[in-house]
Amino acid sequence: MTTARQNSITVDLPKGRAYPIYFDSLDAAPLLLENVGLRSGQILVVSDENVAEHYLERLMDSMEANGWRTRAHIIQSGEASKSADTLSQLYNWALKDPIDRQTPVVALGGGVVGDLAGYMAATLLRGLPLVQIPTSLIAQADSSIGGKTGINHLAGKNLIGAFYQPRLVISDSSSLSTLPKRDFTSGLAEVVKHALIADASFFNWLEAHWSEILLRKGDVVHKMIRLAASIKATVVASDEMESGRRMLLNFGHTFGHAIERASGFGTFTHGEAVALGMRAALHLSSSALHGTSFSMDSVHPEFSRAEALVSRIPISGSVEMLSVPALMLFMQADKKRDAKDLQFVVLDAVGQARVTTTIPAGSIEAAWIYALRSSSLMTI
Repeated sequence: MTTARQNSITVDLPKGRAYPIYFDSLDAAPLLLENVGLRSGQILVVSDENVAEHYLERLMDSMEANGWRTRAHIIQSGEASKSADTLSQLYNWALKDPIDRQTPVVALGGGVVGDLAGYMAATLLRGLPLVQIPTSLIAQADSSIGGKTGINHLAGKNLIGAFYQPRLVISDSSSLSTLPKRDFTSGLAEVVKHALIADASFFNWLEAHWSEILLRKGDVVHKMIRLAASIKATVVASDEMESGRRMLLNFGHTFGHAIERASGFGTFTHGEAVALGMRAALHLSSSALHGTSFSMDSVHPEFSRAEALVSRIPISGSVEMLSVPALMLFMQADKKRDAKDLQFVVLDAVGQARVTTTIPAGSIEAAWIYALRSSSLMTI
């Protein structure tokens, strides 16, 4: 269950646990930490180079003016920082001065910072209070909510990690004004994904407001983030450990993670890889349900609408040397599989998703070919 108030959403978890997502200013952080029972003392802030330039000093000044003693560590921006080496550096920094189990860890940044700082918080002293302050679209709409933390491994993306819920999330949509265009547009992939799997009315709203979204109109973007976050919060509240409904949030990700690994982390943003993955997953959905592809637009207009919106997410990455056989191979390392088969999320309709493992290899290959051809990323 998820409850809402004017400026917040509460994620209600099993056994009476809950935490709020505040849609508020970064400057309100000291008061919001106090609201959840965190009292002033030492606090550890993790950020990256890009975000720190804009927001770190502002946050630290606000915290220190309210009695907190802040220590900050800045990591390099980008997916490559989600590594064991960077995690070790964070441990060394955090343990340089005495900390205790009441020392909060603040993740100030996008998905990489949130995953990395979150895993540090989950494992230091067997658990420190975690505060997520997402500054990217993909983090505000998706990754800061739900407690997934972790790092990458050579064998695959996010293979080392833990479910560790934050004490609170502070989402300030004004921070998106400094987000590079590519990061903003690629972040729209997770927003569209939420609509496709769970909320047809939200999908209709995105279609109607897409031009305003791309212009980053403040009230429209704020509403979009709140709607997307509400979907994520509701799904997480119903399935914290991804044993059932939460798996639907992986729509497009089995394909997307293979793209990220096969092309080298950083060639695509995560959102771009997911956008490509959703195109493959939509083709797979049509094939699984009807034995047809998107060439049959007149027969399946709903899938055609979904494809049309996903295709409006720009893709900047280049994978000319990528091959379908390699992508098929990299999919086998995906962590979201059962004992025998890969698990795919497919749509029965916009807003209605399900998990299946009964997909023939030929259909998966055809989905890859469709996604890559339609994106003009390679010649097959």
